[in-house]
Amino acid sequence: MNSMFLETVLGPYVPWLYVESIVWTYVGLFGNALFTSRFLIQWIKSERQQKLVVPPIFWHLSFWGSLISLIYALHVDKLPVILGYAFLPLMYFRNLRILRKTQRAEAGGG
Repeated sequence: MNSMFLETVLGPYVPWLYVESIVWTYVGLFGNALFTSRFLIQWIKSERQQKLVVPPIFWHLSFWGSLISLIYALHVDKLPVILGYAFLPLMYFRNLRILRKTQRAEAGGG
């Protein structure tokens, strides 16, 4: 892999990130599968209830799928791909925190 803009900075600290391997292809596919599966699950839940439903698992799959895809994007070391995933895990983590807070409030009767 040709040296890109982040490899020169991150490479000395996380050399495994820039080692070319079939494993990276599987990591990228797995992140993509998680991210895509959230829509399938949301669609199935909505169809079953005949209304728009966003189940909690949607946010978990969003977070983990975007985080794994971000790691893969760092491996690929292409700025457009990295920027595409850079802030998604933060947003989905925030949604998970809100979900957790809401679930606690509902469990406590509030």
